[in-house]
Formats: sequence, structure tokens, C-alpha cells
Amino acid sequence: MKNIKVRPYIPEKLEIEELGPNHIRLYAYPFEPHFAITLAHPVRRLLLSSTVGYAPIAIKIEGVAHEFDSVRGVAEDVSPLIVNIKNLNFTIDSSIITQDKFELEYEFEGPMELKGKDLNTDCITILDSEAYLANINSDASLKFSILFQKGLGYVPSEDIRDEVSQDYIPLDAYFTPVKKANYVIENVLHESNPNFEKIVFEIQTNGQIDPMDAVKEAITIMHSQMSVFGAELTDVPISNSRINDDDPELKLLLSSVDVLNLDHRPSNCLQKSNIKYVGELVLMSENELKNIKNLGKRSFDEIVNKLSEVTGYGVGADLPPEMAATLSKRLRKMKG
Repeated sequence: MKNIKVRPYIPEKLEIEELGPNHIRLYAYPFEPHFAITLAHPVRRLLLSSTVGYAPIAIKIEGVAHEFDSVRGVAEDVSPLIVNIKNLNFTIDSSIITQDKFELEYEFEGPMELKGKDLNTDCITILDSEAYLANINSDASLKFSILFQKGLGYVPSEDIRDEVSQDYIPLDAYFTPVKKANYVIENVLHESNPNFEKIVFEIQTNGQIDPMDAVKEAITIMHSQMSVFGAELTDVPISNSRINDDDPELKLLLSSVDVLNLDHRPSNCLQKSNIKYVGELVLMSENELKNIKNLGKRSFDEIVNKLSEVTGYGVGADLPPEMAATLSKRLRKMKG
């Protein structure tokens, strides 16, 4: 009777390895065979789609009508200036900022090289302190306002346009403070059985939340979502598909490759190969990407790194079957 169980083993070991600022590796084990992936994948999805964070959603620049305009006396056009600001990592002082939306106003006089640290205030700290933003000439000034919002996942600028006044330029909003949430499943020996499993998570955030706190939030959300099964299930309608168009992960994978903010060369290579959407990169293999005409190693590495940073997936990612099928179907429809 030794090999006959009446309940699965409950894992009890949790180890945390600090890899750097806001960057950890988390080990959880031992899980019964096949239990690890059952838990790891939803935790990863929740980390990427349901961790709350702040993001700039719109910017207003004095004297500027649209994102393709320019500012007198500023070396950068508006578009690269916006990209530089949008890519900044920052933390919010929650003791000062208690609302979901707030606005910060800035004014700078040249000559100066505007850097990330120049945007520090009592309520916001820019972590990329030396990040270059713009160069302002001696006879020029730069005045702008940034609108910040708390939210979940990714929201394209098209969906934000109706939320702000016409004098603002809407931005693609990356609310999730989780930059990386990857996992691997390893075998581990337990009670002479070598088939037990260990989940190895690698989690990195942008500093707005501690990685371990993000994991705790994801687990809490999972518990709250599962509480529905404690209710009466009679007459509950059953959907034919668990993944719908509002799924934040699916929406991100169906976004234009422009959200990756790639340099000119890799962006051109993808355009010439008619690769328009993030999900196409996730579904293709590394060899397929490498074989794109005129795509060198540096461009390949940039695409792989940006894809992982923005989506949490790599090229040729092993998507869950239902997600992969839904994504493929939607991409075929979008591309005609």
C-alpha cells in the first residue's frame, strides 16, 4: 500500500535568490509530477496581466499639435522625445500619490541636456537617472505635462485617445510593473522518486513593486478568481472558449510590432517581411526569425530581448494550446 496515495503531496520548500535590484529567482518544490506547470503558468499570466502599476498615458507639450511635430530649439523631434520619456522606469511615493490618476508639469530652460533625473519630484523618482531625454538649445525652453494613470496590463494609445482632452498626445500604456516573469520546470528527487518537480521562476519588476510582493498579489488574485467555484454552479452558462478578445495577454500579442520600439534596421526588416504583429514573432521559431532577409545578429538579439521585455515571451514560445490556437486564428483574420 506504500505506493497508493489518497492525496497529492503538498510542496513546502520556497527559496529566493536575489539576482539584482528588483530581480529574483524563486524556487518552489517538490510538486507531484505534472503539478508544477498546472500552477506555474497561471501565476505567470497573472504576474504579467494583473499586477497593478502606474504608467504615463498622455503628454502635453507647449506649442506642439501632434506626435510628428517638432519643438523649436530642441534637437529631438516630438516622437523620439516621447519614446525616451515613455521608456523611463520610475517609482511612486504612495504616501503622497493616493489617487489613480495624477499630472506632473515640467519646464526647462536651455542650454541643457535633459536627463531622467531632471524629472524627479517629491512624488516620483526616476530610476533611469542618467537616461537621455533631449537636448535643449541656449535660446529655447521646453514645457510639458505628463498624465499618469494606475492600471493593468497594456492599453494601446487608440483606447486612451477618448480618455484625454485634445491638447494631449495619447501614449501606449504599459501598466504592468513586471518586466520579466519566466519559469522552467526541473525534476527533483523526493523520497527516492526522481520525477517530482521544481518550479524555478525568474521575476523582474521596474521598481514600482517588489518581485516577491508581485508574486503574493498574483497568488491572492488566483485565490479570489477561484472562489467562484465555491458558489452554486447550477445553470451557469458555459462558454465555448475561455480566451476572449478582452484577454490582456491576447490583446498584447495582437498589438503592432511598433510597441516593441525597435531600432530602424530590425523594424524595416520585419516590415519588408510583412510581419506586423507581436504574436507573429512569438509563434515563429528562432530559425524562421534568423532567416529573415538582411536581419543580422544584432537585430535578431534586439528583437528577442524587446519581445521578452514587453510580453514576457520569447521567439518560438511554448504557448498554451488554447492561446496558440486563438492567436493564430486572430492573426490570420487580421492579415486577410
